[in-house]
Amino acid sequence: MEQEKDRYLDLPLEDVIGDRFGRYSKYIIQDRALPDARDGLKPVQRRILYAMHHDRNTWDKPFRKSAKTVGNVIGNYHPHGDTSVYDAMIRLSQDWKMRHLLVEMHGNNGSIDGDPPAAMRYTEARLSKISSEMLKDIEKDTVEFMPNFDDSDSEPVVLPSRFPNLLVNGSTGISSGYATDLPPHNLGEVIDAAIMQMEKPDCMIDDLMEHIKGPDFPTGGIIQGVEGLKKAYETGKGKIVLRGKTEIETMRGGREQITIHEIPYEINKANLVKKMDELRLDKKVDGIAEVRDDTDRTGLRIVIELRKDADAQGILNFLFKNTDLQISYNFNMVAIYKKTPQQLGLKKLLDAYIQHQKEVVTRRTEFDLKKARDRQHIVEGLIKAVSILDEVIATIRASKDKADAKRALQDAYGFTEPQAEAIVTLQLYRLTNTDITTLQNEFDELRKQIEKLSEILGSEKKLIGEIKRELRAIRKEYAEDRRSMVEEKIEDLKINLEVVVPSEDVIVAVTKEGYVKRSSLRSHASSKGEPPGMKENDRLIGEFEMNTTETLLLFTKKGSYLFLPVHQLPDIRWKDNGQHVANIVQMASDDVVLKAIPISEFNEAEYLLFVTRNGMVKRTPLADYKAQRYSRALMAVKLKKDDDLIDVHVTDGNAQLFFATRLGFGLWYDEEEVSVTGQRTAGVKAINLKDDDVVVSGQAFSKDASPSLFLITQRGAYKRMSLSVFEKTSRAKRGVVMLKELKRQPHRVTKFFATEGAVTVHIQAADGSVETVDTKKVRASDRYTNGSFIFDVTQTGEVKDAWLLPSNTTPEKVTVNPDNDPTLF
Repeated sequence: MEQEKDRYLDLPLEDVIGDRFGRYSKYIIQDRALPDARDGLKPVQRRILYAMHHDRNTWDKPFRKSAKTVGNVIGNYHPHGDTSVYDAMIRLSQDWKMRHLLVEMHGNNGSIDGDPPAAMRYTEARLSKISSEMLKDIEKDTVEFMPNFDDSDSEPVVLPSRFPNLLVNGSTGISSGYATDLPPHNLGEVIDAAIMQMEKPDCMIDDLMEHIKGPDFPTGGIIQGVEGLKKAYETGKGKIVLRGKTEIETMRGGREQITIHEIPYEINKANLVKKMDELRLDKKVDGIAEVRDDTDRTGLRIVIELRKDADAQGILNFLFKNTDLQISYNFNMVAIYKKTPQQLGLKKLLDAYIQHQKEVVTRRTEFDLKKARDRQHIVEGLIKAVSILDEVIATIRASKDKADAKRALQDAYGFTEPQAEAIVTLQLYRLTNTDITTLQNEFDELRKQIEKLSEILGSEKKLIGEIKRELRAIRKEYAEDRRSMVEEKIEDLKINLEVVVPSEDVIVAVTKEGYVKRSSLRSHASSKGEPPGMKENDRLIGEFEMNTTETLLLFTKKGSYLFLPVHQLPDIRWKDNGQHVANIVQMASDDVVLKAIPISEFNEAEYLLFVTRNGMVKRTPLADYKAQRYSRALMAVKLKKDDDLIDVHVTDGNAQLFFATRLGFGLWYDEEEVSVTGQRTAGVKAINLKDDDVVVSGQAFSKDASPSLFLITQRGAYKRMSLSVFEKTSRAKRGVVMLKELKRQPHRVTKFFATEGAVTVHIQAADGSVETVDTKKVRASDRYTNGSFIFDVTQTGEVKDAWLLPSNTTPEKVTVNPDNDPTLF
């Protein structure tokens, strides 16, 4: 038992997991998911290419079953699942993912629609012609080899790669702690940049970008954002916008259609078409009649037919913004460089390739030089042997066997062992005068070759020249025209709301308890003037005729506002209850809607005026409240502790303001007294309040108006005053009294309105009873009276609420009183 215990180590779990995960991470980083900076291949890709090359499954030979190649790769080099190998092989053959195919395939190798390829037993494959450049001279000891997984064979650590494959074909992968997204580029441009880097090692990114304009995706498209490109090439990280190539065509009858010829890289075409059609079916965009995929063997073509008079450019911009017709491509150029994952800029990537080529060409030159010297040595021996041919023949004839002949030649004439071997294996027909000349010519050629190879090894400049010569040859044979266009700026997409929303006139209703809805004009007309459906104790605070392209702003007691595009309001019959606004936009559960304001346009010349209970006033441009994101309540005014918002008005900047307090003070001055501040501010002091006083109402009316001032007290008294009995002063004053002060049971202002024309005021007591007053029939009184009584508060309780009838006139004439009430100016 003691011996059994000694076999096991008692280790903390975190140490074991840390160690095992560290080993796993190292493996998948170095040997699975990330490409090598030198040849741009992941291990499985390299093994596929080498296995096909080793089996002579090359571009100039017939196709072979893919299953055979997959079996060879798994059996000899890559002991993993056949699916992973076949999937990697398929990707190397897909012309919508690879800029230059490394594998040619017969059969179904998938599609840009995301269709799966046929099983490997059905497809046939071979190396492409350009793949031969990846593997060229691999037999000349140009790269290191390592044992395979079971030491039965050897495989290359890296391929010679006669062209910069990592930049040309790009790479994508996710490992542990690292990911890579490196786009494909144009072969000719990359080679030109590599040559410039060799000629001017201190060149800048701007210099290289004169050759490399940007990525060159196999699917084409339009690249926007040169600034993002430059950052990516400098640091290895950057962002560009990639959009499909589109065209707006005019059809017969004046209708238009959008034709898409190219889509962004690695976007599934079928999903893109489906998404566009869903936008049409869900009525998220107005004006699309049909979405059709007309792709055939001649090329990709998606057609979006539009209705007559549709805004083609607006719809196209909407599709750019809301579908994968335009995407953001994020560069993350990570590769294995010197056995570690590194984020490499363009110069480092090119430098990694150039250093690799220097090593490859140096090793190949050394190999060729050794071979040439060995052959020269043999030829030298053959020439010498021919010059003493009779003696050589006699010596060989006198020998017992081949080994004895070789020894005799070495001893008698000073031949080396390789020369002696060549002589004894020489065929008799080679002993003609013509072949003597051939040997001499071969010797001269070998001497020249040795001189040239020695010069390459002895001169950095000649080594670089050799690499450049080979790169130019590759460029001449394989370079293609650029497919992706590059535009300097990222276009700011502006979408006309009419494109997204069908224009329709509707009736919008808002209730005191926060229920909203929009109803068609037909549904509203069929109600014959009846109020909308609502809860029993609820009441209407806003009824507006609006268009679906307009916006409704709801302001709350706690200083927030809700941005509600009319087309997003629930479409409900006029007779049915609306939907609570909290189900549409997130808002605090203890907050209540104070006021509804319809906005047809966020005009720079208009302002929102806010009044708070503690006597603050704020004026902010209406345009500041045009929200881009409105899924939750936004700040309208910054409130101090224990303060509430009580009034909001839309003004033109030249209005008159009147403030009424609970203790009965009234202050009148011009809006110009209130300075303009930003959205997230508290404003300035509106009125100088006594310690126990609060503002009950802040009214705004036009510069030329002379409204009546209607006041209601908690004791059930009401009175109407003319504006002329007040004197206009300036901001932050105390104001003048509007009530006669009583020692016993003094009157306190509960509600205050500024009204014009005939208006009906509804006054509600604590017990729920409601009385109405026609303001036109109320005689105007002075500031020092307490008015007439409408309630006996000993019976009904004090006045708790009052409101004006909502008006069916134009929306800009409708506002809301301090406690959710529409007010008619």
